[in-house]
Amino acid sequence: MSQPWSTLVAVGGGLLLLWAGLVLALWLLARRDQRTGSLREALRLLPDVVRLLRALAADPDLPRGVRLRLVLLLAYLLMPLDLVPDLIPVVGWADDVVVVALALRSVVRRAGPDALDRHWPGTPDGLTVVRRLAGLPTPPATGRQPGSGSGL
Repeated sequence: MSQPWSTLVAVGGGLLLLWAGLVLALWLLARRDQRTGSLREALRLLPDVVRLLRALAADPDLPRGVRLRLVLLLAYLLMPLDLVPDLIPVVGWADDVVVVALALRSVVRRAGPDALDRHWPGTPDGLTVVRRLAGLPTPPATGRQPGSGSGL
């Protein structure tokens, strides 16, 4: 009888340690990033990023798997429960930035950077930050204004 409980306690303790490690890593990232300000820039762009994700999720030209990932990401961002509660200053929002960056990298890998450029609703500077988050080089100089795509 004590074996199932000890297994449950061990798994719960392991998950708690993993969560604490994530919080510590995000806190260290936020402290290190205060010098460059890119985390702060990413947080400022959150409304434009949510509009971008919504536009990408509604794009029928993108593969269904990509759109499903985007819908799940939007659901995660809208959920009141996060990996790290948003009430914790800086670190609470940092987990959202990390999850969005990972999802953007996955989407760009499948859909291509053109989809990102085509649907970006914000400023060119914001697109540069989002491209950096997605692991892409700075946007190519095409003369086209970001946000002039289909948007919403």
